Amino acid sequence: MSNSNPSKISGSKLIAHIDALEKQPLDITPDASSRHLHNGIDTPFPPADLHGSYTNNRPLPTEGIEQRHAWIVGGGIAGLSAAFFLIRDGHMPAGNITFLEEQSIEGGSLDGAGNAEEGYIVRGGREMEMTYQNFWDVFSEIPALELPPPFTVLDEYRIVNDADKNWSKARLLEKQGQIKDFSTMNLTKRQQLEVIKLLLARKEDLDDVTVEQWFSEGFLDTNFYTFWRTMFAFQNWHSVLEMKLYMHRFLHLMDGLNDMTSLVFPKYNQYDSFVRPLMSWLKDQGVKIEYDTVVENLGMETQEGGSRTVTTIQCHGSNGGKAITVGPRDLVFVTTGSMTEDTAYGDDDTVPQLKDKGQAGVGSGWQLWKNLAEKSDIFGKPEKFCGDVLRSTWESVTLTCKPSPLMDKLKELSVNDPYSGFTATGGIITFTDSSWLMSFTCNRQPHFPDQPDDVIVLWTYALLMDKPGDYVKKPMPACTGKEVLTEMCYHLGLIDQVDAIVAATKTRIALMPYITAQFMPRAKGDRPEVVPEGCTNLACMGQFVETHNDVVFTLESSVRTARIGVYSLLGLKKQVPDIYPGQYDVRRLLRATRTLNSDDAFIGEGVLRRLLGGTYFENVLPLGADETPDDLHHHGRLDHQLQAIRSLIGDNHTLDDVKSRLQELRDKLRGRR
Repeated sequence: MSNSNPSKISGSKLIAHIDALEKQPLDITPDASSRHLHNGIDTPFPPADLHGSYTNNRPLPTEGIEQRHAWIVGGGIAGLSAAFFLIRDGHMPAGNITFLEEQSIEGGSLDGAGNAEEGYIVRGGREMEMTYQNFWDVFSEIPALELPPPFTVLDEYRIVNDADKNWSKARLLEKQGQIKDFSTMNLTKRQQLEVIKLLLARKEDLDDVTVEQWFSEGFLDTNFYTFWRTMFAFQNWHSVLEMKLYMHRFLHLMDGLNDMTSLVFPKYNQYDSFVRPLMSWLKDQGVKIEYDTVVENLGMETQEGGSRTVTTIQCHGSNGGKAITVGPRDLVFVTTGSMTEDTAYGDDDTVPQLKDKGQAGVGSGWQLWKNLAEKSDIFGKPEKFCGDVLRSTWESVTLTCKPSPLMDKLKELSVNDPYSGFTATGGIITFTDSSWLMSFTCNRQPHFPDQPDDVIVLWTYALLMDKPGDYVKKPMPACTGKEVLTEMCYHLGLIDQVDAIVAATKTRIALMPYITAQFMPRAKGDRPEVVPEGCTNLACMGQFVETHNDVVFTLESSVRTARIGVYSLLGLKKQVPDIYPGQYDVRRLLRATRTLNSDDAFIGEGVLRRLLGGTYFENVLPLGADETPDDLHHHGRLDHQLQAIRSLIGDNHTLDDVKSRLQELRDKLRGRR
């Protein structure tokens, strides 16, 4: 990829329009949720949440880009994406970009390592979907792993997922291996109203409110919440604001939440699928990377008016400490905090031991953020996220499995033979009666490119770290890998065959004290903006920064924050599109409403069918499980629902009474008393 020549651009016949564009004010991160969609002379740029080819334009280079340098602290997916956007959209020479990476390998939380003899390990996995606009933009240009040029990672991903639809036939298990009914969300009318009330609530009214404070006790026992908390790793004490953002962000996936049909997965683990090809491309472009380098602090100068400019990067490596001089027009990108820092490891016979349970945020990523926060409130409050380890910890175990009774059970629960290379479990399977709330999954195999044909890699995790197991009477963090495997076998109904299974399986444990720190209750100002107020050459990236409507704990959110940082610091005339607008799509809204209502017709659906059935727009109406489009032309449902409404309001109520009741319902949904 060659950089544009600014001198040639300045001599272009488009110079009048280029000059006019330079003067055009632009909000790089428009907020679709705060704007009223319209066309007019005041809307020169695309709508905030317009996705597609029109938003994939290349911006013009900024003046003097050839002389500017960028320092990227952290080689996770955010840092790698920042380098990509600096090169492609910022036109910065790749040789001017340097990574400062604490580990001896890039990737951050997107890891994947090991071998069949010692056991493979992945600390976590990523459940992905199709509307990751920023993420797929990157990987639409990165060369494929296994296809020849000009094919890309996205091309390869599409081939795998278009040919192999993801779905689960055993999403929930109970009673030692029996499939539990997971066909509906199992929400009462009151619980459905609680969900709607959260969707209608203003974001600013949810500061520091937890999930369990918002919802009734019964809601936390529903299928809906079981799907939700185990799929996204939510705890009852986590931020209900983040849960709200998830609902808006993924509303278009609601009817695939129970059977996982809304998801797409890579062929291999996350490191080999994404980090390896992206880092290979960056190195081919000429970026530099300094491994085993810990950044401790940033030196800053504060100018009159409150602006701040990074002048030095204070770090140390194998050769001791040093201070890197940063020019006033150079750029610094920092990943604040880390979900996987300070991970404690264990194996078959070893229990993981956290370094220091009493000290919050002991790792360098957290210390760097703390040091920045000491300089100014604009850098947020890291202790809000890393200060309660007991509430941000969970544990995962990677299982490297040879043939055994466990593999026979796996075949029974999978949609395809796990050895076939096609979808196996289709996502996590949760033991609903597990005191640990334990789940496990088998992704497409092989999960690693060098994995032998007779080996299957499983992954298991649990959310509740303080309760004894149902068979192994210990909390999960107090167990060895063999004991975790034994507890899993108990819930699969395999306890009588556990010795054979243990003999054929290697376990590697990852106990992560901050793995859900990003979900901790928060308020405005607790996380820094991507470019904190007044900063002239510093951007923050990752899971602990503010964005308008995006969520955390996704690959997309990491890439988005990197892209915002690049565009903002360089002043590029290009927007970062807001989240996919599925929440405004009437088809998705009607489908989600029916899904929340256990796939039964919702109030008013009969009227909509009477109005739209047999018209061009009848396709916006949701169908029931056993319905065909012809059923939309029958109006018996309208008569049934009208009779139900008559019974609800009574024959003697006046129109004013009805209006009053509707107002009461509206006020109730908006949280008014």
